[in-house]
Amino acid sequence: MIIVMRQGAARRELNEVLKRIRDLGYKTHIIHGVERDVIGAIGDERGKARLQSLESLSGVEKVVPILKPYKLASREIKAEPTVIEVGGVKIGGEGFVVIAGPCSVESREQLIETATAVKKAGAHILRGGAYKPRTSPYSFQGMEEEGLKLLAEAREATGLPVVTEIVNPADAELIARYVDMFQVGARNVQNFALLKVLGQIDKPIFLKRGMMTTIEEFLMSAEYILAEGNRRVILCERGIRTFERATRNTLDISAVPVLKGMTHLPVVVDPSHAAGHCSTCCRCPRPRPRSAPTASWSRSTAAPRRQFPMVCSR
Repeated sequence: MIIVMRQGAARRELNEVLKRIRDLGYKTHIIHGVERDVIGAIGDERGKARLQSLESLSGVEKVVPILKPYKLASREIKAEPTVIEVGGVKIGGEGFVVIAGPCSVESREQLIETATAVKKAGAHILRGGAYKPRTSPYSFQGMEEEGLKLLAEAREATGLPVVTEIVNPADAELIARYVDMFQVGARNVQNFALLKVLGQIDKPIFLKRGMMTTIEEFLMSAEYILAEGNRRVILCERGIRTFERATRNTLDISAVPVLKGMTHLPVVVDPSHAAGHCSTCCRCPRPRPRSAPTASWSRSTAAPRRQFPMVCSR
């Protein structure tokens, strides 16, 4: 339910409404508007009819049911776009934000060189994987805490905020000490235990869509984080798995305007998985070196001019 307060409602009236909602067993999420406050009451759907009685309270203008299953992510509860700040960089506003860096952190030399290159190219946020979920258990799994320390060092050297992927909920507190934003990869988009933990972390969350995840399922995953109290969720469309075998994934670009119509959360596009083969994204005849920079999660070959594809964060 959405409880819309009257314009100019007193603080004591707001506090009384909040108390009554909690007494009924619901969580409260306040959105402070320019003219009035709006309260989201989130909880068991079976007892939501009881919330209708709040209309009789002083200071309440109306009580409106949220029809979408994703309550806090819906534009029903917040019509204007949400802007999220990551280490001084605003995502979701009018600006064009570029996130760039290596797929995985492999050495100090590789990371510092890449961070310097992406900074020079105009990127705003540095990414790098310290923990890497792999299809094969024999593949490189990341440098873990040592990689986190290198990311923090790269931030000091370049001034770029850093983002890295979390795989295990038990690592949340450790990772939070080093990074400015958490990334949830496609494989973990419906790892609900992980999402709940991240909902209690005071850091922005970069949530990537799963290979087989519908748009509604994607928003419900965001809802898990929002429902735990963390409202700084950034959605990332990275492509879905289709019948096509010539490319790694198919970038669902049509999902971006659909998401923008359904949610107030910012949306980022990651083209790397849909254009991740060297032959499809670069004409450079040379093989890509291990330390070559990638941009916006783009695993493109390092061309002589070190060009970096951009990702729109609106």
